[in-house]
Amino acid sequence: MNDDRSYSSLLVPPSTQDWIQGVLSAKVVLVMYGDYQCPRSAEVYKLIKAIKRELSAVFGEDYLCLIFRHFPQAQIHSRAQRAAQAAEAAAAQGQFWSMHDTLFDHQQRLENGYLVEYANDLGLDIPQFLKELSKQRHIDRINEDIEGGIESGVTTAPALFINGIRYTGRWKITELTAAIVAASH
Repeated sequence: MNDDRSYSSLLVPPSTQDWIQGVLSAKVVLVMYGDYQCPRSAEVYKLIKAIKRELSAVFGEDYLCLIFRHFPQAQIHSRAQRAAQAAEAAAAQGQFWSMHDTLFDHQQRLENGYLVEYANDLGLDIPQFLKELSKQRHIDRINEDIEGGIESGVTTAPALFINGIRYTGRWKITELTAAIVAASH
């Protein structure tokens, strides 16, 4: 499969299995593949959060749906995989997005001790959190995200898909907002 199209569209459609902010029936569904240790992923996530706030204020809450999928680049970011597992372990206790935001906000500090500190700050059950991390309970979920990304032509994070089409523009708020608004028409 190396026709160009296979690299520009999302082959794993958004579903309720994903981590979602918003509703799947939104006019625009944005899928982001990200890596918690990647500075670019953090920047892009912050951009998207700002855009989502803006557009929700103008067009309503159901305008933009954000989906996050894991794409830890273990070969360059030694702590990304572990951080993704921490997000999933937090998710098991209903705190995915809180942990997700914390990891991006503190990506210089992703060692195990810090992960436990973040879990503690979120009021998670620490023994359960640690058990899930040590048993790598969520590794399959993360690998599924990675495989789905690779199938859709993702080779590096961050990668964005707007309504199923790969975004190839610049990572600037004006360009990205314009692409999102254009996709809704």
